[in-house]
Amino acid sequence: MIKIVADTTCNLPDDILTQYDIRLAPISIQFGDETFEEGINIDRAAFYAKIDELGMMPKTSQPPPAWFAQHFRELHAQGHSILVITITRKHSGTYDSAVLAKSMVPEAEIEVFDSASISLGTGWMILEAARAIERGLSMDSILERLRTIREQARLFLTPATLKYLQMSGRVGRLQGAIASLLSVKPIIALKDGVLEAGQKVRTRSKALNRLLELIAEAFGDTPINLAVIHARVAEEGNHLLERARGMFNIREFMIGDLVASLAVHGGPGVIGLFAYPAEDLPA
Repeated sequence: MIKIVADTTCNLPDDILTQYDIRLAPISIQFGDETFEEGINIDRAAFYAKIDELGMMPKTSQPPPAWFAQHFRELHAQGHSILVITITRKHSGTYDSAVLAKSMVPEAEIEVFDSASISLGTGWMILEAARAIERGLSMDSILERLRTIREQARLFLTPATLKYLQMSGRVGRLQGAIASLLSVKPIIALKDGVLEAGQKVRTRSKALNRLLELIAEAFGDTPINLAVIHARVAEEGNHLLERARGMFNIREFMIGDLVASLAVHGGPGVIGLFAYPAEDLPA
């Protein structure tokens, strides 16, 4: 049987992880000399409290190859082949860690797939793969479907404030301060695995409207699977989901509170939409 290994950025809920026996490699979060492992010894509340207390954004680092290698050996010993699905390699070294670990366990059948996405963008690919495995599809068929999703998917985000982008060095302090005073909200798009800030709008409400417009422009009436991603703004996220359900031909949807290792880059209030065409897996 094929077993899936992923990382903690995927944002999938515990019930899905348990149902499909998905193993998650923890991203490390480092506040100065203190290092925490996501999902093990730091939660979202403690993460944001640390930021406010220290006035700094933490650093993150990918799981070491040794973590992957250990789990590869265990799964191989149980008679499984392995599919690894990771966060975009252009924002994390997790993919490279998994590839290196694959070379350390040459006896195992292992495929490492770069989702070229983040959060529930990666999560949706993992769920599609898990369902395909349950249906008995081959590794080649699963990888073909994942490549199609990766090519067709769209993800757009907007932050509530530029404070955390300033703290992380993503925007200059003066530029960020002026933009904040003007209530400028950038629209961030995922393109070829890279998050790029593009157009800007003047208010939060216009930014949320623009997220919906961009999904409409990308997919029209095409049946889609969709995810709402937010960081500690559940009410706003649910409202955006309800608007999306009224506008689009949504087959399935998920909503998730952004994991700490990704919220590092935009802070609380980040909200976004991920979508891709919903198609039945090949028989």
